[in-house]
Amino acid sequence: MKATFRDVKADILEKITSGTWQPGSLIPNELDLAETYGCARATVNRAMRELADEGLIERRRKAGTRVRMAPVRQARFDIPIVRQEIEEQGAAYRYFLVSRAIVAAPDWLRARLTLAAGAEVLHLVCMHYADGVPYQHEDRWINLDALPQARDADFSELGPNEWLVSAIPYSDAEISFSATLADAEMADYLGSTEGAALFTVERLTWWQDKANTYVRLSFRHGHRMTTRY
Repeated sequence: MKATFRDVKADILEKITSGTWQPGSLIPNELDLAETYGCARATVNRAMRELADEGLIERRRKAGTRVRMAPVRQARFDIPIVRQEIEEQGAAYRYFLVSRAIVAAPDWLRARLTLAAGAEVLHLVCMHYADGVPYQHEDRWINLDALPQARDADFSELGPNEWLVSAIPYSDAEISFSATLADAEMADYLGSTEGAALFTVERLTWWQDKANTYVRLSFRHGHRMTTRY
């Protein structure tokens, strides 16, 4: 019987708490652990993600995973699918695809996603509404090397966030939050005034050291995000 992610997590946790794996020590990579436990790499990845979320291990891209010198309590951000977020507020959800284009990745995006010269990406601009009022502007770029099926996907009815959740998992994520000022174009999209303060979220996700997507989400003045820790 193959080990479940709970089995893997429990065994790794026991090695950490018993001192078999000392603080600061390097943990075997996912492929080696999958062979050890006789399970899929994705099973190990899920166990490792939970241990990282709980502050027991530290994962760094291309540098491996280590036992933390001191466990930390980490903030965990809920990033729900916007349709679900709006419907949970009791509002009617509407989605609109503004534009869709396959282009060569611009230099700034190549640097962010570590893409090769000439790499193609799918650029999507979308709007999400709550009871007909602008709620979220989504400016998304999808790495077609990681997700070639996105090239032919129809995003006219289903938003890219929901599509990505069903298409590919992620092993690492980088999230940034900031306050920005609406330019004329963004003010028009969100129904705000030019210069109004906007809540902005930037998110990059990876799977097995390959970037999946970069997205910039902009919300109207007054938007609120809640975290659990």
